[in-house]
Amino acid sequence: QVQLAESGGGLVQAGGSLGLSCAASGSSSSHYTMAWYRQAPGKQRELVASITSARVAQYGDFAEGRFSISKIYDYTIHLQMNSLKPEDTAVYFCKFQTWVRSEEFWGKGTLVTVSS
Repeated sequence: QVQLAESGGGLVQAGGSLGLSCAASGSSSSHYTMAWYRQAPGKQRELVASITSARVAQYGDFAEGRFSISKIYDYTIHLQMNSLKPEDTAVYFCKFQTWVRSEEFWGKGTLVTVSS
């Protein structure tokens, strides 16, 4: 069973920066994708950014140019969020997905609050 340890998040003023990290344990998969999703109250969960084990990254439209995802080392990623806006307020969830079996594992989420 893969477990995800999320860290970071918190309260920041608009225009500020925050970093989120996620570490997966319990997997030996060589090919995987890790991602950050977010869900604001009353809204659907949406992709923030993803990165593969080969370090290929993708971003949600709203994240382009402001957020940056990186693979620190195997099974650990970091999301740097800059120029934060109040609309970025949400619970941010880390996801780990294997390629071979297409198994998905989710973290419990971490709250990011951006004050205006």
